[in-house]
Amino acid sequence: MLTFLGFAMVVAFMYLIMSKRLSALIALIIVPIVFALFGGFASEIGPMMLAGITKLAPTGVMLMFAILYFALMIDSGLFDPAVRKILKLVKGDPVKVSVGTAVLALVVSLDGDGATTYMICVAAMLPLYSRLGMSPRIMAGLIILAGGVMNMTPWGGPTARAASALHVDPSDIFVPMIPAMLAGVVAILVIAYFYGKRERARLGELQLPGDEGDHSDISVSQFPEARRPKLIWFNAALTLVLMVTLIMGLLPLPVLFMIAFSIAMIVNYPCLQAQKDRVAAHAGSVLAVVGLIFAAGIFTGILSGTGMVDAMSKSLLAVIPEAMGPYLAVITAVVSMPFTFFMSNDAFYYGVLPVLAEAASHYGISPVEMARASIVGQPVHLLSPLVPSTYLLVALAGIEFGDHQRFTLKWAVLVCVCILIAALLMGIFPLYSSL
Repeated sequence: MLTFLGFAMVVAFMYLIMSKRLSALIALIIVPIVFALFGGFASEIGPMMLAGITKLAPTGVMLMFAILYFALMIDSGLFDPAVRKILKLVKGDPVKVSVGTAVLALVVSLDGDGATTYMICVAAMLPLYSRLGMSPRIMAGLIILAGGVMNMTPWGGPTARAASALHVDPSDIFVPMIPAMLAGVVAILVIAYFYGKRERARLGELQLPGDEGDHSDISVSQFPEARRPKLIWFNAALTLVLMVTLIMGLLPLPVLFMIAFSIAMIVNYPCLQAQKDRVAAHAGSVLAVVGLIFAAGIFTGILSGTGMVDAMSKSLLAVIPEAMGPYLAVITAVVSMPFTFFMSNDAFYYGVLPVLAEAASHYGISPVEMARASIVGQPVHLLSPLVPSTYLLVALAGIEFGDHQRFTLKWAVLVCVCILIAALLMGIFPLYSSL
């Protein structure tokens, strides 16, 4: 009975969000409550939901302040010099333009907001592509590949979802994955260089009017009044310290981002009204993500508290060949590509991953290793027709969605494979569990 209820709940949840009958936020709350009532758990629903929300509270806090911190850094103009330098260096060389596109997208997508990344990168690079006669498909492909790798940061979304679904610390997922992500970054830069060489052979290297400009008027900040160019070195040092302490694990992730955000806000915007304006400017992004995390607490709390996830894992174990069980981490990494392409991140991380992780635990594979494996497919996920921000990218670039998919999909799979191989070589998650 519990097995049936569990799978029925997951299927109902996935159907409702994929068919757009309900938003993920509402479905995560309503669906598990209905199935818990149907299963006769009415008297236990409250404690289950509260337990799930309590477990996810640190993740929600971390995401809220991480999004606010990086939004603050972009608003203040921390990344403006890097963007200007990139645009100054690329000039009329297609190789430099394509590699510069990738680097720019990697820098801008640090905030984890795909729509913002696409608007900034396309606005900065599309005029260059048009003047040189380069294909905008290359630009769009490189931007979305960079976004796919940087989406694996804890504040990007998938890592937070995996952490909340399996009740593990996001930093335990992200920090060990950094070397594997760097392998993905190298793969993207090689792809950019390859296409740049091909475009250079086709077009040649051009000297464009205005190449000698200093690009001093270019900024990735969407709020001119919020720029703080005189504080750029302070902001850079603060961000560097934050990244170092994050990797060293000196303090829990939520606390680190709360402290860093508070310092940045006081120094950059000492005026109380300015502080309110900065928070208000990004409140929508914060609410959308944090609300989803707390709603997921209800879903995972009921799934675990009722015993559904245990029953589902036992039934899954029964159909998985004994010889394949020890390879579940690798299997999860591989299936994360098609699964997150054909279904939303919410459906995969909250519906499928907990069942796979519970099954894997019987073979000695830890939840945090399964969580790391589950985020490998993110570069492919962003090409899914279920990702709204991708439509924004193709619209801004002036290309067809199908052309974009055909051009980029093979490279997205290659980047995922590079991340997977690097993760296995470095022991980030196991190829085979001997237990």
